[in-house]
Amino acid sequence: MTNLVKAKRASRSKGLLERHAIHGLNSFLFSDEKLFTIEEVTNPQNDRIISSSISTIPEELRSVSRIQKPLSVMVWVGISSIGQTPLIFVPAGVKIDTQTYRELILEPVIQDLSKTMFSGKPFVFQQDDAPAHTSNSTQAWLRSNNPDFNQKEEWPPYSPDLNPMDYSIWPILETRTCLKSHTNIDSLKKSLCREWKRIPQEILRTKVEASLRD
Repeated sequence: MTNLVKAKRASRSKGLLERHAIHGLNSFLFSDEKLFTIEEVTNPQNDRIISSSISTIPEELRSVSRIQKPLSVMVWVGISSIGQTPLIFVPAGVKIDTQTYRELILEPVIQDLSKTMFSGKPFVFQQDDAPAHTSNSTQAWLRSNNPDFNQKEEWPPYSPDLNPMDYSIWPILETRTCLKSHTNIDSLKKSLCREWKRIPQEILRTKVEASLRD
């Protein structure tokens, strides 16, 4: 990062921390999108087997196969210290542009959260600086329907470490869902939904509160 980007990141991070102090830990919804594939997830740094000889390692554990352009699905979700949204699957072949973001996520999910998850109280909607999030249309919709949100000039650049979805929750869900490869997208979706429901709210709360304190 350049010095200018570093300075902007530091300044905007301080602004977010000030907002956290004003609104309290239970008033924030973190959101993010992630692409999941049907392939088994591996970590070359951690997924290792100690053995005196390769012949003692079962054949199915010696390697992980990979294919070009595996089937995949884009997922959106939001979490807070007091609840979580359902997983939203983006239809195959659909790009998350401004219109898709509004029709698939903002209008059916975000618009009603103050009445449901947040029990009639306003909440701060946090999203990163993806183009669909920072477009004039999206920003105008949020100002009209959920005024408490981080506007495009407020989110620090190059900051996945500020969103617990990026650095904590997605890895948990991916590890649980893709322990083994899936044969098709339906299998992947069912596994994602099942494992998402199984993540204890206590884990989500701990991750959210840690990010707000730090």
